[in-house]
Amino acid sequence: MKHKSESVIIGGASAFIGDSILGPTQLMHVPGMQYLVFDYLAEMTLSGFSQARRGDPALGYAAEFVDYVLPQIAPTCAEKGIRLVANAGGLNPAACAAAIERHLREHNLFLRVAYVEGDDCMHLVESLRAQETPDFYTGEQMPASIDSANAYLGAVPIARALELGADIVVTGRIVDSAATLGILMHEFGWRADQFDLLAAGSLAGHVLECGAQATGGIFTDWERVPDWENIGYPFAICHPDGSFELSKPAGTGGLIDPMAVSEQVLYEVGDPAHYVLPDVVCDFTQVTVSAAGKDRIRVHGALGTPAPATYKLSASYQQGYRCTAQVCVFGVDAVRKARRTSDALLERTSHLLQARGYADFTKSAATVIGAEDAYGPHAQNHASLREAIARLSVTHPSKEALELFSRESRSPGVSFAPGTTSGSALTTNSRPVVEPLSRLYTCLVPKSALAAPAVILGGQRHGVSIRCDGAPPLPYVRSVDSEGMASPSCAAESSTLMLLQLAHGRSGDKGDTSNVAIFARDPQDYGFLKETLSAARVRAQLGHLVKGRINRYEVPGLHALNFVMDQALDGGGPSSLRNDPMGKGMAQMLLEMQIEVPGSRKENATLG
Repeated sequence: MKHKSESVIIGGASAFIGDSILGPTQLMHVPGMQYLVFDYLAEMTLSGFSQARRGDPALGYAAEFVDYVLPQIAPTCAEKGIRLVANAGGLNPAACAAAIERHLREHNLFLRVAYVEGDDCMHLVESLRAQETPDFYTGEQMPASIDSANAYLGAVPIARALELGADIVVTGRIVDSAATLGILMHEFGWRADQFDLLAAGSLAGHVLECGAQATGGIFTDWERVPDWENIGYPFAICHPDGSFELSKPAGTGGLIDPMAVSEQVLYEVGDPAHYVLPDVVCDFTQVTVSAAGKDRIRVHGALGTPAPATYKLSASYQQGYRCTAQVCVFGVDAVRKARRTSDALLERTSHLLQARGYADFTKSAATVIGAEDAYGPHAQNHASLREAIARLSVTHPSKEALELFSRESRSPGVSFAPGTTSGSALTTNSRPVVEPLSRLYTCLVPKSALAAPAVILGGQRHGVSIRCDGAPPLPYVRSVDSEGMASPSCAAESSTLMLLQLAHGRSGDKGDTSNVAIFARDPQDYGFLKETLSAARVRAQLGHLVKGRINRYEVPGLHALNFVMDQALDGGGPSSLRNDPMGKGMAQMLLEMQIEVPGSRKENATLG
């Protein structure tokens, strides 16, 4: 097949709703830029959109894309012919597209706007409940009430919208990497059965989707990353064979480094040999990342096999309410004061609830920020701290019960320890917010159970043909649990080092699952890490946080080990009561592990 394009330049302009405006405003000035992709939908973003849509049926999308981002980039993108692909549609792609069109008309910008529909699965909820369809991760049954249910669509509808001539493509729930893959399918003419190419395009999208995380953001060796305040956002120069080079705009901060890009390749990935997407199952185990010139990294080596004939369906539901109070405490014995503050506030409000006829709190969690509570048995002694934050989180079925807690949470400033601030939130004299407690239910649904996706452009509806056949669905866990692996015994002449000196790492989250990827700094150390860093060793370091299974996967192309940990986040982001609900610190904790190494290795171990 003759390729339509020799190369395509795509910028990763946004990692999440609320990301910096730096990304799109930098990238639109990159010479030759053709596309910008925007990712707005974290797993629980749709639950927030559902709450907004209850108040106003015209809402339920990422309004900041329309109201904040477009005004700053649309004129330049129109002038330069840069096309935009964004999953900003959320639960209401039609309303989002209409709002974009209104903005463009008001500013005399003549761009064609298309939106994709077909991910909404609310019509399937009752039949799934009747069939007692279990949660894909936990095996639990569907809850009684669902607020939103959406299938993760793939790249084909995006490619179709671009083929029809859209300048701006708005989608609802898609897999994050599909925005980039859809562009590449359109530009290079890739077919839906060219699985190695689809995997390669998905890898490009996966690296771009989290913005500055690929260019030095949250990199292990953070001290090597210059100019955070002007960190450069990534762009990929993609080729018809599926390879790409990653770079950043000239004159920006951040860092283009093989180790930083490697960290992003495994971010939020489960089994790297079977990374399931709607269009392809990716194998990232042989991916290689290498320097290709100044501020340029070459990435290639992804392989692909047919995707299952199912979509992943993610549904959100509300299960009561949550409130978190924080009180600052100063002076001698600050940590002990902070702990007593939390205990007293919890007991006081429990008694007040009982007196008013409410049940006790469903769940509570008291921690002291600054005392390393998240480190559990590995915490150091911080009894000498002279400032600390008492943090108390509670849940309850009743909003009114938590409003009582919110009001009372200001009282420690005058009735508990000396040196206590009056504000129980981070700003003085404000009350902590009572917010809905959202949870996720996930299952698989046959692609054939959904109507085919459609692209709406200029008032015309264009159907999109999707393959509904495919491989059998893959189970959640595919590897043998490796927690029984014994750690090797070292020679008599050995030294103790922090894992950080031999490796770098990054952690990611999916619901209540955390993954921590560990990469050998020196490829020669990869064999040693495989022998030493078992799932059992990880359990010893993180077991106070991880209640479920730990599986280890090997990624030889990146000299990496990926640990996937179930029931690791206290229920996951929106329902967790931890101060690190998405496990962002778990890789940092693991890198502090002390390991015995042969004496000859100590001289070779370096940081960064």
